[in-house]
Amino acid sequence: MHIPSRKRGGLTRRRFVTGLGAGGLVSALPRPSHAGTMAAGIPPATSCATWNLSVGRNRIEIDRKVLHAPCIGGSVPAPILRWREGDTVAINVTNTLRDEDTSLHWHGIRLPANMDGVPGLSFTGIPPGETFTYRFPVRQSGTYWYHSHSGMQEAQGLYGAIVIDPVQPDPHACTRDYVIVLSEWTDVPPTDIMSNLKMQDDYYVFRQRTAASFPREARAAGSAMAALKDRLAWSRMRMAATDISDVTGIIYTYLLNGHAPDMNWSGLFRPGERVRLRFINSSSMTFFDVRIPGLEMLVVQADGNAVEPVPVDEFRIGVAETYDVIVQPKDSRAYTIFAQSEDRTGYARGTLAPQPGMRGTVPPMDPRPVRTMIDMGMGDMKPGGSMTGMDMSDMKKDDDMADMDGMDMSSMDHMNAPHMEVDDPGPPPLNVENQNVARMPADRLASPGDGLEHNGRRVLNYTQLRATRPGTDPRPPSREIIMHLTGNMERYIWGFNGRKFSESGPIRLKLGERVRFTLINDTMMEHPIHLHGLWSELENGQDEYRPYKHTIISQPGSRLSYLVTADVPGMWAYHCHLMLHMEMGMFRTVIVS
Repeated sequence: MHIPSRKRGGLTRRRFVTGLGAGGLVSALPRPSHAGTMAAGIPPATSCATWNLSVGRNRIEIDRKVLHAPCIGGSVPAPILRWREGDTVAINVTNTLRDEDTSLHWHGIRLPANMDGVPGLSFTGIPPGETFTYRFPVRQSGTYWYHSHSGMQEAQGLYGAIVIDPVQPDPHACTRDYVIVLSEWTDVPPTDIMSNLKMQDDYYVFRQRTAASFPREARAAGSAMAALKDRLAWSRMRMAATDISDVTGIIYTYLLNGHAPDMNWSGLFRPGERVRLRFINSSSMTFFDVRIPGLEMLVVQADGNAVEPVPVDEFRIGVAETYDVIVQPKDSRAYTIFAQSEDRTGYARGTLAPQPGMRGTVPPMDPRPVRTMIDMGMGDMKPGGSMTGMDMSDMKKDDDMADMDGMDMSSMDHMNAPHMEVDDPGPPPLNVENQNVARMPADRLASPGDGLEHNGRRVLNYTQLRATRPGTDPRPPSREIIMHLTGNMERYIWGFNGRKFSESGPIRLKLGERVRFTLINDTMMEHPIHLHGLWSELENGQDEYRPYKHTIISQPGSRLSYLVTADVPGMWAYHCHLMLHMEMGMFRTVIVS
């Protein structure tokens, strides 16, 4: 939780120390062959093909939370790497950690499998005292990021931004260009967080529904009886409608470019200038809802790929996603970049201003979202509290699916299609590893997400993302792989198709094969699904102009599909990018051969 600091002579010790952790140690940062600025949020002046990075632990204090963080050059986040499309880059990574391996994964970058940076799949990792050279051609442009894939170091600060300049002139070139890295900061070790969640699934959820909140729920539901029925339904499932995020602002401080909210990261502009903001969600467990009150944002890139410009007031950015937006402040005043956590337990903030030292007004946070039966894949609520097409008679059964009345069986049709390969086909059983089956999974691509619908603002949704040019592979898919996203919150177990990684074999793709992946989210949580090494072309109604993404958000109780061309051989990671979900089993290996 955010605690105001005590001022000493206009500059607090905490602000000074925090500034070091947020990119203030300019002299200690790794440098390319040229001299350039490394200030937080400002890309180097020019691109460079050779980088020397040193990973070590440094004492960093942010918001009175001290951590000996694994980082590069004493900076959280790590320095921005600027490359140029068409170059071959070489990144020499030296591990100066005393007794632990490290690694760097280049998130969203197309490269050979042995350069992907995932220990156990791509390579063995980088032992203490050794240097590993990543070398690969850069065949794309846009905004990406990098992070450790070792020992949950990413959750402690080992992440940074990548900006790749295009070969062709950028049609959205702007006068100002800033990177906005959103993340979390805590002094609680990730292993302790995991242990607490295994012991009590709502350990960090401190805003439950109470008797005091019942009148508000009754008004929203239309009657007290409807609100009561809703509560009873959640009680029978032994779940909480307020369970939005596993880990919350009770221990997290939300950061913008390594700055706590009171530090007020600032980017300058002159009135009338076009300003590009490259948003990266490098957090380990938090979705952010981003807006700049008083400014329209023009979305021009999603996950590094150009999209037809979409004017919005707000967008949700899931863990590991990136969005590029353009703003054009007309007035000579400060504007607040406001990124509230999805569960509304805190926020990151910064300022766009015409002069240093200015602060924009921080808006109040929106009401917290509350999950509904749609999030459980059970259809919409009828007036009076009953669920459309849903028979609740078997909700007390945990060990089988004897009563399947009311289930949407449309997904079962795929098992009878020719040349169809389905991993663990059909709805997974209810057991210790799977708490729920979405009986009526919905297409939620047109929804901006829980807590954002009908809020009076224009909020981005996935159906609005349209690529600026047709995809490179016009072939239809030859087969479909259906993946159920499953879990048990009470035991804090996560997996695909009701099984953890340790119980699952690899997903095998043939080199050059065109495949459709279909995700059915049987859980009540969003999952950012990331396939390493290959593009995921989201089937969002844009036909051959499907947007290319590296991370796709599967909303609760939903069903979506995307196409993948298996054009690079090797072993690739496939996982939920919520770090604790990945660590607890929501991980698979994809083998292209």
